[in-house]
Amino acid sequence: MLRAYNGRMEPLASRIRPETLDEFVGQEHLVGKGKPLRVAIEKKELFSFILWGPPGCGKTTLARIYANALGADFYELSAVDSGKEDIKRIVAPASAKAMAGKRGPALPFGKHRVLFIDEIHRFNKAQQDFLLPYVERGDITFVGATTENPSFEVISPLLSRCRVFVLNELSENDMKKVMDRAYRVLKKSARPVRDKSANRTADGRRISNGASDWLIAASQGDARQMITTIETAEKLYGKVTVETLKEAVQSKHLRYDKKGEEHYNTISAFIKSMRASQPDAALYYLARMVDAGEDPVFIARRMVVFASEDIGLAQPTALVVANAVFRAVETIGYPECAINLAHGVAYLAQCKKSRESYDAYLEAMEDVKAHGNLPISMKVRNAPTKLMKELGYHKGYSFYDKESYLPDKLKKKKYLK
Repeated sequence: MLRAYNGRMEPLASRIRPETLDEFVGQEHLVGKGKPLRVAIEKKELFSFILWGPPGCGKTTLARIYANALGADFYELSAVDSGKEDIKRIVAPASAKAMAGKRGPALPFGKHRVLFIDEIHRFNKAQQDFLLPYVERGDITFVGATTENPSFEVISPLLSRCRVFVLNELSENDMKKVMDRAYRVLKKSARPVRDKSANRTADGRRISNGASDWLIAASQGDARQMITTIETAEKLYGKVTVETLKEAVQSKHLRYDKKGEEHYNTISAFIKSMRASQPDAALYYLARMVDAGEDPVFIARRMVVFASEDIGLAQPTALVVANAVFRAVETIGYPECAINLAHGVAYLAQCKKSRESYDAYLEAMEDVKAHGNLPISMKVRNAPTKLMKELGYHKGYSFYDKESYLPDKLKKKKYLK
């Protein structure tokens, strides 16, 4: 029997959602025997926490399992379409109960409340500030879920009152377990098998050779995406093959938030690959950024910086090439400018590397900050007026001078070794 879901048939992802830790798949570092989240759930410990991990790795499911273990009322909000008023309707009765407890017998407001906010990183500072006192007083137990680094997206006072659990992308083995569960739930609605080239799972569901592997690779560890794709393919075509899955997916996109951690992780890997003279890795990370729609000017700008910072004097023509790529990217744009980027990346990655000039500059900057504006040697000062010449400005300057032009206090300093 399919369960009703707000007047519609409940989505498969919701129907197969685990209700206990024994049914939960993945995240063994958190929910395995003796691991922190399992221990907290088994001991029914009340505390607020944030679940940080990629899409479809089990964040919402863990929040529900936690609330069920506490026997608490579970309230779920999405930060995308919720605000202060939604929070107030949930936390106000709990807050009133807490205040009543101080004045006398507690009012019958029901069980403890767990407030789950999905995509908490989308709440602005004011909204997070509003939530803070309710969490601080323990009026509610707060569970947040985010795909973004909470260090950047959650205000410090709220973050300091929560534990942070990091969830990993589901492994291939984990995804296979979830897939089997999805097929078992779909079993009752199976249509007769007419495609003799297709295989059956143990429970009779139809899946062609290679379809499982293709879908697991395409889903990138996102169990929810995988389940939805299976459900769509089955509803539309009555069978799950590579072809029907491709039709159901239409297009798959890499996870890549231009303002989030994945953006910085990818560009960091890109630069470090060129620095390590690994053109294959550099080209791979370039391809990921291009496929995700990263601004090509941003990529080219980082390449120009890299040419001076990491290659520098070892191969000065690198800066010429990088600037040429930057100009080509500005002129041509996508999709053709990806070729210019690939050309530049392959060249820069294979160049000899030297940070000598950049390190020398950094050392000179340290002296500037330490000593301030030290007096400039008279012989290298500009002398545009008669008075300045009479005062000794520019006196003694010679193109062939061997004496250091550094300020007297730094005469013996050598930045470029």
